Amino acid sequence: MSLTDALIALLIAGFALYAIYDEAILPRRNGPTKLRVALRRRHKIDSAIFIVLLLILLWNNIDNHGTQLTTNLLMVLCFMSVWLFWIRSPKLLMKESGLFYGVVWIDYRRIQSMNLSEDGILVMQLEQRRLLIAVKQLDDLERIYTTLVEAR
Repeated sequence: MSLTDALIALLIAGFALYAIYDEAILPRRNGPTKLRVALRRRHKIDSAIFIVLLLILLWNNIDNHGTQLTTNLLMVLCFMSVWLFWIRSPKLLMKESGLFYGVVWIDYRRIQSMNLSEDGILVMQLEQRRLLIAVKQLDDLERIYTTLVEAR
């Protein structure tokens, strides 16, 4: 196994660990999930560029008669990238005492103010940072508000 194959395998393992954590472990952390809200995808162009670059690497490996292991690893990495960036939907998990935005835990006590922008993005102001929560369906904003009011 070459260094390239080892790095690709390491990247695949990292993607797999993130997927397992996001889908299986995160919903069970910090108590039961009260509300699960689908979010809009961001960075579509970046992920598309990454997938296209992987496909170029795959094509180059096949064209130059590279090893079968490298070809298989690149195909698995392409599949996982498509699944993580395009098929899987990002989500907001609201718990009893806080929420998971991405994979970051945010306690409700850290939220100092909330505003709603004109294009339907919920802006939560924390101590030193703003969260921009773009939901897929505008009805979810009311459900988020109701859950936050019940928690306080």
